[in-house]
Amino acid sequence: MKRNILLLISLCCCLHVYAQLTPFEQSKDKNYTATYTEVISYYTKLAKTQPQMRLFNYGSTDIGKPLTLIVLSKDKVFDPSQIKKQNKRVLLINNGIHPGEPEGIDASMMLVRDLLKKNQLPKDVVLCFIALYNIDGNKNRGLSRVNQNGPGAYGFRGNYRNLDLNRDFIKADSKNALAFTQVLSAWQPEVLLDNHTSDGADYQYVMTLIETQKDKQNPFLAAYTDKTLTPDLYKGMKKSGFEMIPYGAGEQGLPDSGIVSFMEYPRFSTGFAAQHNIISYMTETHMLKPFDKRVWATYAFMQNLISICQRDANILGDMKKQVDDQVSKQKTFALNWKLDESKVDTITFKGYAAGYKISDVSGLKRLYYDREKPYTKTVKFYNTYQASATADKPVAYIIPQAWGKVIDLFRLNKVAMKRLSHDTTLSLQMYYIGDYKSGTRPYEGHYIHTNVSLNPVDAKVKFYEGDYVVYVNQPINRYIVETLEPQGVDSFFAWNFFDSILGQKEYFSDYVFEDVAAQMLKTDPGLRKKLEDAKAADSKLAASAGAQLNWVYRNSPYFEKTYLRYPVGRLLTNTKLDLQ
Repeated sequence: MKRNILLLISLCCCLHVYAQLTPFEQSKDKNYTATYTEVISYYTKLAKTQPQMRLFNYGSTDIGKPLTLIVLSKDKVFDPSQIKKQNKRVLLINNGIHPGEPEGIDASMMLVRDLLKKNQLPKDVVLCFIALYNIDGNKNRGLSRVNQNGPGAYGFRGNYRNLDLNRDFIKADSKNALAFTQVLSAWQPEVLLDNHTSDGADYQYVMTLIETQKDKQNPFLAAYTDKTLTPDLYKGMKKSGFEMIPYGAGEQGLPDSGIVSFMEYPRFSTGFAAQHNIISYMTETHMLKPFDKRVWATYAFMQNLISICQRDANILGDMKKQVDDQVSKQKTFALNWKLDESKVDTITFKGYAAGYKISDVSGLKRLYYDREKPYTKTVKFYNTYQASATADKPVAYIIPQAWGKVIDLFRLNKVAMKRLSHDTTLSLQMYYIGDYKSGTRPYEGHYIHTNVSLNPVDAKVKFYEGDYVVYVNQPINRYIVETLEPQGVDSFFAWNFFDSILGQKEYFSDYVFEDVAAQMLKTDPGLRKKLEDAKAADSKLAASAGAQLNWVYRNSPYFEKTYLRYPVGRLLTNTKLDLQ
């Protein structure tokens, strides 16, 4: 009887331990990634037994499910404002934005359990894990990444709207992005990690890394990450058995031709976080390495990052305050960047010899990597960028309330705004769109505008009661300026938020306007001279009666002043305004 009781107790213990294992751990070949249902079920059961863990649901994603955030707090405090008052840091980890790159999902499930069970939660850092960001894509399960070595089945890159969610942060077309911004605004992390899997060349590393590019990062943050945090992450990962290399090997050709550091614009999670003065990293495990190694490499990276955040908790807190203050006072902002190829570093790279052989498909030469021929070489590393477009901030931007999506996103991103108390005519600077190029094919549902040129003019413009005034004296200044300056690489104008201003609304009938135009030229010699000068400078204008009539119309008081006028005004002087 006693023996049976012991066997029963032993069996119950085994079942309890097994119940704590993740689906990845339970799988025979460790080539399995958890489904959405398995992920939420696992965390829900774990949370019932762990007072230092809590689940929060945010918003609704495009498939109708909320975004679930796992929060681990050693002191069992789960109020973000209270956490800030306790002078604790917040680390936010995002998983499954590309569900075909699922290592972070499975690694986080194990890490959360282990930190709790082993009583290893950091005392000065609250850990936030987005359990699975692209729920929509995760449910669309199958095989879609032909270049990847496992797992046996996984989700699809696009979400329910077929959006690549790691191109959506700044434009926020998806409900997923809106829910993410709620999380970011509520918890205000000092550090963000987004877990991914790479494409590209073959090499010896399991893990590669993207960090916020140092030249677009705030100088305070860049000095710390470039000299301390990033080097320590590389050291820690090497000690963990997963030596890293910067992401980008082979992106510009064969890996031994050099590595170009990735420029993550605000459309990406890391670029978006940088606008909020957050230190950001993106892991990119190597697609051809076995899935279990990729999961454990991601696990190891998160362990190392957590350890350093705890070690440097005071530094991170003090630095965030300094950066927020500096950005509030910053005058000039970069809006786009270009690689400076004249500045080249070197880096040690462990790759495989590349060669060419005859393709069995085409009968022509094809590239391959020979894993029987590993090498270690010193290769070029391009890691310097220069600002290719900048703007000086105004005192304030005036945003007409008609542009509701802009207002909604500003509110969601915690931008401080005031409203005009009554209709007001203001003297300010307005932009007219001089020229721009648009894509010939849609990119993530948009025809992005590039090469934007502007004609700034001083004007008196009437704004209305309830229109918004955004003073550019806030820690969130980067987000404000980079979205509202039309020439910005990921500005709201670039993403087609303001395309209605690009269409002319009123026109003229030739036979009616001929007489009006003739009378205008007769009574205004200055206008006649301007037309003659324009004809002398443009032979096509001189040869076209219709073009000349249109020229007169455009230079007449009848031509609409709002055509090509960017609707957001720039208040350049401190002006007393009656505000709500």
